[in-house]
Amino acid sequence: MQNHFERRALAPDLGPAPGSNGGGGSLPPDALAILPVRDAVLFPGAVMPLAVARQSSVAAVQQAMRDGQQIGVLLQRDPQAPEPGPDALHRTGTAANVLRWLTAPDGTHQLICQGVQRFRVLDWIPGRPFLAAGVLRLEETEALTPDIEARMMHLRGQALEALRLLPQVPEGLVNTVQSLGSASALADLVAAYIDLGAPEKQEILETTDIVGRLDRVSAALAQRLEVLRLNAEIGERTRASLDARQREMLLREQMAAIQKQLGEDEGKSAELRDLTEAVEKAAMPAEVEAAARKELRRLERMPEASPEHGMIRGYLDWLIELPWRLADEKPIDIAEARRILDEDHFGLDRIKRRIVEYLAVRKLAPQGKAPILCFVGPPGVGKTSLGQSIARAMGRKFVRVSLGGVHDEAEIRGHRRTYIGALPGNVIQGIRKVGARDCVMMLDEIDKMGRGIQGDPSAAMLEVLDPEQNDSFRDNYLGVPFDLSRVVFIATANMLDTIPGPLRDRMEIIELTGYTEAEKLQIATRYLVRRQREANGLRPEQLELTEAALRSIIQAYTREAGVRALEREIGRALRHAAVRIAEGSADAVRIDADDLNGILGPPRFENEVAMRTTVPGVATGLAWTPVGGDILFIEATRTPGGGRLILTGQLGEVMRESAQAALSLVKNRAEALGIDPALFERSDIHIHVPAGATPKDGPSAGVAMFTALVSLLTGRTVRNDTAMTGEISLRGLVLPVGGIREKTVAAARAGLTRVLLPARNRRDYEEIPEDARNRLEFVWLERAEEATEAALDQAPRPAP
Repeated sequence: MQNHFERRALAPDLGPAPGSNGGGGSLPPDALAILPVRDAVLFPGAVMPLAVARQSSVAAVQQAMRDGQQIGVLLQRDPQAPEPGPDALHRTGTAANVLRWLTAPDGTHQLICQGVQRFRVLDWIPGRPFLAAGVLRLEETEALTPDIEARMMHLRGQALEALRLLPQVPEGLVNTVQSLGSASALADLVAAYIDLGAPEKQEILETTDIVGRLDRVSAALAQRLEVLRLNAEIGERTRASLDARQREMLLREQMAAIQKQLGEDEGKSAELRDLTEAVEKAAMPAEVEAAARKELRRLERMPEASPEHGMIRGYLDWLIELPWRLADEKPIDIAEARRILDEDHFGLDRIKRRIVEYLAVRKLAPQGKAPILCFVGPPGVGKTSLGQSIARAMGRKFVRVSLGGVHDEAEIRGHRRTYIGALPGNVIQGIRKVGARDCVMMLDEIDKMGRGIQGDPSAAMLEVLDPEQNDSFRDNYLGVPFDLSRVVFIATANMLDTIPGPLRDRMEIIELTGYTEAEKLQIATRYLVRRQREANGLRPEQLELTEAALRSIIQAYTREAGVRALEREIGRALRHAAVRIAEGSADAVRIDADDLNGILGPPRFENEVAMRTTVPGVATGLAWTPVGGDILFIEATRTPGGGRLILTGQLGEVMRESAQAALSLVKNRAEALGIDPALFERSDIHIHVPAGATPKDGPSAGVAMFTALVSLLTGRTVRNDTAMTGEISLRGLVLPVGGIREKTVAAARAGLTRVLLPARNRRDYEEIPEDARNRLEFVWLERAEEATEAALDQAPRPAP
C-alpha cells in the first residue's frame, strides 16, 4: 500500500479560471465533461490531485465548474498520446466532484477532485472544445451477504497487517479501514492506495460485481504483503547482525581484560616489547621518540580487530625504519674523486672542475650548508650519471627520485594519516629505501613537475631545497620534523623556462652542452661499444666495429646533442653481428663504414649546405634548440609587387621583428650596398625559413636575414662554408646572443669552416670545445656591413 493517504474536506472554489469560455452551453443532465488522465485511476471516495495541461482538459474542468456538475475521469489506453480521442480512452471511469481549481503564477493548473460514482460511456457528444459523453451511472449493491462479509473481514485483516508492516502509517488510516462497513467502499479504498500499476487498477475499477472486486483486491494485496514481509525479515536480520557485532566487540574487550589478568596476552605483549625495543634502538630525536611512545600507548589499549590498529602499526614501522642516526662520514679523496669522474665521463671538463670544487668544500667544511646543484642540458649528455659519479666519489649511497609528471603536492610532502592508504612523500620514501640520512639524492626531471588541483609540488620543493629550512622538514604523514640538511641534493633539467623563479633561485645552475663529433667518437669507443657488446652477449674477439664505422654512424645516422641515439644505432649494428654469430655463419664479424648501408639502411642526414647556398638570397644561420645547436637556412626571394614583406616558416614574434629590422636596415643602407632603392617600391620580399613545420623564434637570426637580403638584391651568393649568428639593431650594430658553444659545435658537425659571431661574444670563446676551435675560423662582427663583406662572394653570380 502507498505510504501517504490524505482525505481533506476542501471547500470547492467554483469561480471560473481566467480565460474561460462558454464552451457551447450547458451539458445535458445525463452527460459529463470528460478529463483524460495518463497514469492515474480515481476510485469512488478517494481524493486525488491532478495536473491539467491540455487546453481541452482545462475547458472541460471550467465547463463542469460553471454548470456546478461533476467531471468524468477516464484513463488513457496509450499514456503517450498527446491529444487522446474517444477511441484512445477506456469506457469505464469515475464521476468526481471538483474540490479546488488552482492556477500557479507560471500558468500551470492543478485540479483536486473526489471520486463519487462509477460510470460507463454510452455515446460521445460532438461539437465541444473538450471531450463530452453521455454516460450511464453504475449503482453499487450494498447487500451484505455472509459470503461478502467473510471476504470483507479477510480483506480488512490483510490491510491492517500491511499497515503494521509499513515504516510510517498515515494518521487516521487504520481507524478508517476498521470503521468502513460498506464492502464496495472498503474494496475501493484499499485499491486506491495499494501499490499497483494503472492497468491493474483500471481492471478493478471495471469490476462491477462486488464479490469479484473483493477477490481481485485481496489477491493483489496478498502479493504486496509477501514483499512487505520479506522486507521486514531482512530488516530484522540486519538489526540482529548489528547487535551481534556490537556484542562481539564487547566480548572481545572482556576477553582481552580476562587474558590480561590471567597472563595469557603473551602474543600482543611480545609485539609491544619488540616495538618498544625498536623505538629505543632507532636513536630518534626527543620529539620524534615522544610521538612514537604516545602511539605505542594507544596501540597497547587498542584491540587487534580495530581498523586503526593496522594504521598505527604502519606508522610506527615508518618511524622505526627511517635512518635517524647519522652514519660516520667517510673522508673525501679529491684525487680519487677526479679519477672516478674521468673514468665515468669523457670531456665535460668545466663540469668536472665544478664538481671537484664542490667536493673540496664538503671535505673542508662537512657541517656547512652546501649549495644545491642543478644540471641543465639536452637529453643524453650524462646528467643522471654525473649524480651517480658524485655519490661514488663521496662514498655515499645514491637514490634517484623521478619528478617528471608529478602534479600533486602530497607526492613531496606526503598524505595525512587520516586518509586510507596514506604514505609519506617521495623524499622520505627515497631516504627509507636507501637507508642513509647523508645519501646523494638525484631529483630527476625537476623541470617537468606540473601544477594540478591537488596543489603545486614545486612550491613544496622550496622547503626541501632550502639549506636554511630543510633541517626541520615536516612530512604530513610523519607529523614530526626530519633533518634533510645532510642529504646531498642534485637536480637535473632539460630547460630552465618551466622551473619557477623561487625554486630556480635555490639552486646553482650548471649547464651541460652537447658533445662534439670527436667527443662522441671517444665516448662510443670507451663506453658505448663495450656496454652494447655485453648487452648483446658478444665477446671482444667476436666483434670489431671500426673507427670509420663509428664516425659514419655519428655523421650520417644521428644528429643530437647527447649520445642516446648513437648508442641505439650501435646496438642495431651489434645485433646484426649477433644474428650471424648465433646462426653459425661467422665466428667473428668486422663492421666497417661500407657495411652500414646494408645494416642500418641509407644515411638519414646529409650535408645540404653546399646545395642550398648556390643561389643568391640563401644564408646559413646558427640556432639553439633544447637538444643542442643546429644550422638554420634563411631563404629570401623577390617577386613583382608593391613593397610587401612576406614571412613564412612558423616564425615567432621576435623572429618576425628581426626580419622587419633587417629589411629596414637594408633599405637604409641601399646605396652604400649597391642596391637600387627603386627595387623596394616595385617588389615584394619573401623570407622563408625551412623546415616549415617546426616553430622558430629568437633574435639571433638577424645577421643571417640581413646577409640573405643583401645577397638577394645584389646577386652575390653567400659562401657555402660560412654560417653566422647575431642580433642586429637599426643602427647596424651586431648584438650578442646566447648558445655560442652549441651553435659552433653544430657548425663544425655540419662541415662548415667559418663562423661569423658578434664581437661582444668573445667572452664565450673559452667555452667552445677545442676540437671545434681547431676546425673553425672565427670572424668577430661589430657592424652588420662586416657580415656582408666576410660572407658574400665578390662578384655577382649570373642569374639562372
